[in-house]
Amino acid sequence: MRVCALSFVLVFVLAAQPSGRGPQPEAVRQAQPLIREGKLDDALAIYRQALAATPDSLPVLNATGALLDLMGRSPEAQGYFAKAMEAAGTPAAKAQANRAMAMSFAFTGNCRKAGEYEQKVYDYYVTTADFYQQGEIADEAGRVCIDSGDLDAAAKWYKLGHDSGLREPNLAPDRKDLWEFRYEHALGRLAARRGNRAEADKHVSAARALLDHDPQMARQQAVFFPYLTGYVAFYAGDYQKALEDLEKAQNDPFIQCLIGQTLEKLGQPDKAMEYYRRAAATTAHNPPAAFGQPFARKKLGMN
Repeated sequence: MRVCALSFVLVFVLAAQPSGRGPQPEAVRQAQPLIREGKLDDALAIYRQALAATPDSLPVLNATGALLDLMGRSPEAQGYFAKAMEAAGTPAAKAQANRAMAMSFAFTGNCRKAGEYEQKVYDYYVTTADFYQQGEIADEAGRVCIDSGDLDAAAKWYKLGHDSGLREPNLAPDRKDLWEFRYEHALGRLAARRGNRAEADKHVSAARALLDHDPQMARQQAVFFPYLTGYVAFYAGDYQKALEDLEKAQNDPFIQCLIGQTLEKLGQPDKAMEYYRRAAATTAHNPPAAFGQPFARKKLGMN
């Protein structure tokens, strides 16, 4: 079963607004409000018209692929990301397209293929000696794999992310605590998925201790703690505690679909559907959306 899991990394905030610097093409600006209104076919028509005139536009290629993923047309989306890779004029632009391709495979729950493209992005950040981004990308791949059910692959990616981040020269204490917190969070979720409550609780306690030890790091990361405790409680069958904790966590499609599953377990299917509708309506192309949106659409009978 595909479930919601934690993301510390954002790839694209809007399907119509791929990451990257510089002004957005007019087609992207025109499509954004349509996507927010749920008029995806109209937005797609704008993108295709723009690409007919400028077929090598990286922002429009990436935006088109992201939109097609939201429409449940990932094989078609991947063709646009492949074109973006071919058109990329710099290693950084190619890494962006590879990362978008990884998210496209995440939308289909394919840990192995997503990992292949995340590895390319990771390798790019090795060439730039950007240890923080190496850790981010590896954690992102771990996230995709835990959601797809490949716990062993997830564990390997999360360890790589932790170790890569810690290799940053002159690492500030709060940055070190950040990587330790993320790793304890990941280990706690992995233990919960494997049915080992005692091990999960050990990592929950370690994550709590890190937040208490480092108030500066905690200001940004504390919102992720109730996600961890709610996640662990969900897999332990303590659904009331899971609900109480998840309602305090960050509000994204993953949290929404995990709350939905919890409400179903508590015998509240109608209320669960409210959360699935929120998750299904996301316009993001990032790890929370990559699993929450398809999961919710299936729950709602939209696929």
